[in-house]
Amino acid sequence: MFKKVTIQADQRGLLFHKGSYVKKLIPGTYHYLLWLQPTVVVLNIAKPFVVEGKDLQLFLQDENLLRELDIVRVQDHEYVLHYEDGQFVQLLKPGVYAFWNILKKHSFLHTDIRQPELPVEIDRSIVPKLTANVQPYEIASYESGFLFYDHVLQRELSPGKYHFWRGPVSTMVKTIDLRQQQMDLIGQEIMTEDKVTLRLNFVCQYKIVKPLRALEIKSFEEQIHIQLQLMLREYVGTLKLDDLLKRKEDVTSFILSRLREKGEEFGVHFLSTGVKDVVLPGEMRDILNTVLLAEKRAQANLIIRREETASTRSLLNTAKLMDENQTLFRLKELEFLEKICEKIGSISLTGGGDLLERLNALLGEKSR
Repeated sequence: MFKKVTIQADQRGLLFHKGSYVKKLIPGTYHYLLWLQPTVVVLNIAKPFVVEGKDLQLFLQDENLLRELDIVRVQDHEYVLHYEDGQFVQLLKPGVYAFWNILKKHSFLHTDIRQPELPVEIDRSIVPKLTANVQPYEIASYESGFLFYDHVLQRELSPGKYHFWRGPVSTMVKTIDLRQQQMDLIGQEIMTEDKVTLRLNFVCQYKIVKPLRALEIKSFEEQIHIQLQLMLREYVGTLKLDDLLKRKEDVTSFILSRLREKGEEFGVHFLSTGVKDVVLPGEMRDILNTVLLAEKRAQANLIIRREETASTRSLLNTAKLMDENQTLFRLKELEFLEKICEKIGSISLTGGGDLLERLNALLGEKSR
């Protein structure tokens, strides 16, 4: 009895006798006696060379078979990019692989993952297909980045997108924001020289000009915050409350000049500072309001007295002029009578005499 085996044009066969590999079979029809216990494994040459249950090393001794195979060995510290006819197919991890070279041309790009950054030879268009094995980092146009391998600083990175292998070397990128930033000190309790406890709201604007220096300082923003607190306490503690309220601009100038002295140490250029609010305790606010009210009342009384004095002086000057000039006196009388007539509906006079004298007499009687 015979066993018939047919190998198609896109196939190759592997002949085994009692489980041991014998040779490769090219396309054609084969007949084998059953008592010889032949086994033929038929493989598609469009697919990778893989024999279920058999190690690849078993077939690498067959020179005839090797001529139709491309063998690639991937070391423990490597990733290999596999291309078929120039098109990326897959990423190969450590191991030994075999591919039929009959229908397709295979090429391989070896990369050492002990150097985590992706080589320039790798087209960035295939990076999305490597997401499971690649760690991306992006640095914005307003940032500066710093690259670390195993927590050791390597170099500064300019804005852009970077990709690194996920491998034996841990990769980390830290970024520093180079834009203008603002720090707010809210409700800082400070005691003035005259023992008044108040709260200050203070603001500071700055830009980082030496990002590496800022990166080297632990808790960078917290340390600037503490410096601001200490400088405020130092200066405000030398002022009385009234002086502080009058000289808030001096506080701003002092703090800004002191901060700029520290700028080199922090790698920062301090742009501006300012006192937003001075918040007083409730009792102190009531006292200041009372003082302010008293001052305003005194100012109002002074203005009233000044106006009264001016009015009296004006009357005195007018009286002197009228005493010295009878015509002016007469004009004032007429003006006076005109004002009276504006308030009276009608006037009835009987008897003879001068009209003006009789009106004066009438007014004199009413006044009595």
